[in-house]
Amino acid sequence: MILYLGIFFLAVFLYLGNINQPKSIGALKGMMIFLAIFVGISDMLGGYDRYIYGEAFDDVADALHGNRNIFTSSLVLTFGKEFGYCALNLLVAMFSSNRYIFILIVTIIIYACMYQAFKRYTNNYAFAIILYLGLWFFFSFTYLRQVLGASIAWLAIRYVSERNMKRFLIVVFIAMTFHNSAIMFLPLYFIPMKTFSKQRILMVMAVLFVLGLTGGPSALFDAYGNVTGDARAHENLADASGFRIAYLIEAVFFLYFILKNYDLVTQTKEQTVMTNATLVFCGILLFFVKSENGGRLSWYYMIGVISTLTYIANWQRRLANTAVVLIFVSLFLYVRVYNSWQLYLNLYPYKTFFTNGYREGDYCWQHYEYDHQYDRDKFYR
Repeated sequence: MILYLGIFFLAVFLYLGNINQPKSIGALKGMMIFLAIFVGISDMLGGYDRYIYGEAFDDVADALHGNRNIFTSSLVLTFGKEFGYCALNLLVAMFSSNRYIFILIVTIIIYACMYQAFKRYTNNYAFAIILYLGLWFFFSFTYLRQVLGASIAWLAIRYVSERNMKRFLIVVFIAMTFHNSAIMFLPLYFIPMKTFSKQRILMVMAVLFVLGLTGGPSALFDAYGNVTGDARAHENLADASGFRIAYLIEAVFFLYFILKNYDLVTQTKEQTVMTNATLVFCGILLFFVKSENGGRLSWYYMIGVISTLTYIANWQRRLANTAVVLIFVSLFLYVRVYNSWQLYLNLYPYKTFFTNGYREGDYCWQHYEYDHQYDRDKFYR
């Protein structure tokens, strides 16, 4: 736990040390490089999903170098509709058949995209990283495809304010080839760039919440899975196992900050776009308040939350309390995810793939490791 707390407080120290230089490129670049390496070289931290992606990559690499039809590989059979992701696997497999190299490259691409988004859409880089750590950091260990799809989709935001539909659709289409859920990002372009009344916003949120309580969203995605034949969409999104109080709390908390400072965050076209993205983020959480994993669709709009809250905190730094509250909330979310994941995914002890062996008591290794040759030699492939 101390290791992960050290990462969080490093971001806090960067924020305090650059209080008069909120757009310190050095701080942003240094921290993003560090996080990319920290996540990318970890030895299968993140569990089940990493093993699935690793096995699919190994299989297509074996097919490529063994003169076997790559279209019969588990990669293509499982992720064939997301051909961008398949193409990335094949590209890496051309020069390396090692799953660790593949995961490291994917992670670097993810953080490179996020770097560009933070650089363009936030006005205090270190504070944006603090928010990111609380909201999304741990998910970058495991949900590689969806996090990659979301981070690519963020590159399309500039074309919303520029009203360049062609380029927006191209970028979103590319994101969809890595994870088809990126289609959720399309509505952002068609939301009017204007200030909505607070009453209207609250009314829409209330309607979405009521719809979410009905369990209707699960039925919607059940139909989606049947029509598309996407069993993974059904498994991931149609679980209505119970009420997700965390979704409700997050939505209400962010709505409070947005509406309290609504006039401030809608002064320019780009700020309005990011504010609208935050509202969509909250709306998705309320809509999927009874879905176990439906809230993951809100990830495509998380950049709006980070951008808007960073702007609010930086603007009000004379009062200090806003930034302090958001830092403590981010810390709470950070520790909460760590504690819940530690029980199953064993985020600690931290281990890199530069040393052979495996972590004792690792549940995911015990249940999902498909090639124990990696235990003896991480670079045998």
